[in-house]
Formats: sequence, C-alpha cells, structure tokens
Amino acid sequence: MKTLILYATKHGAAREIAARIAKNMDGAVLHDLNESGIPPLAEFDCVIIGSSLYAGSIRKEAKAFLAQNADQLRGKRIGLFLSGIGGVEGGEKEAFHKNFPPDLLQEAKAACFMGGIFDPKKAGVIERFIMKIVTKGSGYIDIIRDEKIRAFATLMQA
Repeated sequence: MKTLILYATKHGAAREIAARIAKNMDGAVLHDLNESGIPPLAEFDCVIIGSSLYAGSIRKEAKAFLAQNADQLRGKRIGLFLSGIGGVEGGEKEAFHKNFPPDLLQEAKAACFMGGIFDPKKAGVIERFIMKIVTKGSGYIDIIRDEKIRAFATLMQA
C-alpha cells in the first residue's frame, strides 16, 4: 500500500507529526501543502491529511486542497489529523466536523488530534501573549502524543 502524508503547518508542529507518522509507516511519502508539486493522488492507496489548528480552523492550504481534490479522495483509505495547543482537547470531534467535509470524515479510517508544539522563538508577539493566557506559561511546550501517532499509523495500515 502506497501512502501519501500531506500536511499544512505554520510553525512546524504538523510537519513534525507527519514525520513521526511516516516513521511508523513503511515507504510513506511526505509533502507540505505549502509547497507546489503535490504527487498525483492516483498513485496512492492511502492519503493522510493533517493541519495545524488556529482559532478553531485548519490552514487555508489544507482547506484549498480538500476543496480541489474531494472527488479524487473518495474511495481511498483516508486518515486525518489535527495539531494544536490548548482549547481543543474535549472539543476534538467538533473541530473535525467544522474543518473537514462530512463525507470525508465518514470515510476516514482514522481522525485524531495529536497535540502540538509551541516554540516562543517561532511565534509572534500576539501568539506569545495568547499562549501565555491559554497555557498559563510562556515557555516551550511539546504535547505531541506519540502513543496516538503509533496507534494512528497502526490503524491506517490495518
């Protein structure tokens, strides 16, 4: 089974999650939706799509990809993931329903919130201020859930 992992990221957490998923799946191909040259979807049996979540919404590159490729995704083994810090845990189901087409969600073999990373060195002033309020801290945070990544990859290969 050939797997394509597509991701959209602002500061790199979704890229890190995609890379960790790929390490758990033989021969997976990674591609950043911010870059051109997406491999042809027809070449892949399995497509995993992930995005960072900001203010409850996925990145515009992920939205555009989903809108432009909905027909080509039908019938494939689909996996979806979200990354983010704070405010999503517990509201994960709503975040997926808000950001992904209903038919794609229904067909998805797996849909999982994987946690995220906040690196104040990569964030702007406003982002650092918001994170200080949300997390009650201002330092580096890594809450990527490796156990969820392993379970997700196993489910996608089953």
